[in-house]
Order: sequence, then structure tokens, then C-alpha cells
Amino acid sequence: MEQALKQAGIAFDKNEVPVGAVIVDRLNQKIIVSSHNNTEEKNNALYHAEIIAINEACNLISSKNLNDYDIYVTLEPCAMCAAAIAHSRLKRLFYGASDSKHGAVESNLRYFNSSVCFYRPEIYSGILAEDSRLLMKEFFKRIR
Repeated sequence: MEQALKQAGIAFDKNEVPVGAVIVDRLNQKIIVSSHNNTEEKNNALYHAEIIAINEACNLISSKNLNDYDIYVTLEPCAMCAAAIAHSRLKRLFYGASDSKHGAVESNLRYFNSSVCFYRPEIYSGILAEDSRLLMKEFFKRIR
């Protein structure tokens, strides 16, 4: 999660919403990809940290299924990212801060508990949550 937080810091410095993600090989515990939100630079609402990381990981291993990998993300994933996590079949999801506005894991929509979800990763929340929360708070304080 510390590496995901570093990615969130990079996003913060680029005036992107500070969310970072890393995907880890479960067998050797090595990070295979890391990313951060990049919607502003790319002018594309799809460039969330999770989507970028999943795309890069699938390209790296030449597979759409990431069942031997875990994702660490600094903020509770939104509905789009939760669906991408399910479709790519990541084994475990670790996230930091909850997102009371857009979170779709445990805060609002609860995508993985819905009837439309066909795959549910193991979910672990609250990892370094205060660090993630403070970074988000500082970012939105700065832009308002």
C-alpha cells in the first residue's frame, strides 16, 4: 500500500485526484505495475488508477485474467473500477480510505454484493486509510 500511496502523491503533484494503485504477483509478492489517476492529463474520465493498472497488467502478462494477482488502491473503488476488478478476476482487493460519495465496494453501491456481479475478490479495507484520507483532504482543500 505504501507504493500505491507514492503513486497517489505523484497524482497529487500533477493536480490529479490523488489515487494510486499497484498490482502485485501473489506468488512472489512483487509489484508488476503501478499507476495513478491520470484523467486530467489524458482528458479521459476512464483513466482511473485501477483501470490503468489493470490494463497494463493484462498487457504485461498477455491475459485478461489476473487471478494470481492482487490490487492495492488508496481509495475505495468506484463502480467502474469495481466492475473492472471483477472482470479481470483479481484475487484480492486491498484499499485504503472509504469513499462516501463514489465508493462502490462497501460505502454505497456495494457492487460485489449485487446480483449483476459474477465474481467477488477477497476484500480488505482500511489499509493506511488515514494517509489516503489526509492526501485527499489536502488535495480538495488546495483546489477549492
